[in-house]
Amino acid sequence: MLTTQEQLKYSRQIMLPKISQQGQISLRNAKVLIVGIGGLGNPASLYLAAAGVGTLYLADGDTIELSNLPRQIQFSEQDINQNKANTATEKLNQQFPDCHIEAIDDMLDKDLCDYYLPQVDVVLDCSDNIATRYLINQACVTHKVPLVVGAVTGFDGQQLVVDPRDDTSACYQCLFPSSKTAPANNCQTVGVLGPVLAIIAGMQTLQAIKLLTGNETQVNKLNLFDGLSNQWQHFTIKKQKNCTVCGEKS
Repeated sequence: MLTTQEQLKYSRQIMLPKISQQGQISLRNAKVLIVGIGGLGNPASLYLAAAGVGTLYLADGDTIELSNLPRQIQFSEQDINQNKANTATEKLNQQFPDCHIEAIDDMLDKDLCDYYLPQVDVVLDCSDNIATRYLINQACVTHKVPLVVGAVTGFDGQQLVVDPRDDTSACYQCLFPSSKTAPANNCQTVGVLGPVLAIIAGMQTLQAIKLLTGNETQVNKLNLFDGLSNQWQHFTIKKQKNCTVCGEKS
C-alpha cells in the first residue's frame, strides 16, 4: 500500500485510471537503468525520479564540459570536470530522497550489462554513440529487458521501443544493421538544440512509465520528430528474420 505521504505526493498521477494506486506501487517497486546522462539522460532521470520510480541506475563514464550546460540541465559550471553519473546521482538524491539512485561512473560494457540488466525492469538508451547502442540492444535482447531508445541531432529526434518479451518486436539492429555503414552524425559533428532533447527524453520517460505500469506500448514503431516543422512522423518497422541479434537462430 501507498503511505499517506505518497498518496498526497503522487495524487495527480494516481487519479489517472491508467495509473491508479496499483500503477504507483509498480513505479515504486521498479528499477530502471539509464545509459548516458547527457542531454537525454538529464531530463529523463529527473522525470522518472519525480514520477516515483523506486530505483534508478545512472551509467556514464564521461565528465561534464562547459559545452554540455545548455542542454544537460542538472549541471552547472561548478560541476565541470566531474563525472556525469556521480554528479546527477548526488543532485537527484537531494531532490528525491525516496528514490534510490546509484551511479555507474564508467562506460557501459558487456560485463556491466550482464550484471545490471537482470536486476532492472526497463533500460533507457540515452547514449550518444553507435557502438553503445548496439551493445545495449544486444544485452536487452539477451536478457529480455524492454529498451527505450532515444536519439537527437540538430533539430531532429527519434524514439523507438524494443520489447524482447514480445516475439514480434524488432530490435535496433533490425532497423540499423551494424554490417552496414552506421550513421556517424552526432551532436558533436552537427550540433543540437536542448529543447529537442527534452521532447525526446519526455517521450522516452512516457514510454518507460507505460511499460512499468502495464499500459500498452507500441513496438515496431519508429517515431521521428522534426523540430523545425513541429511535426511527428511514424514509421512501421518489421522484425528481420535474419537479424543477427533477435532473428531466428539457425
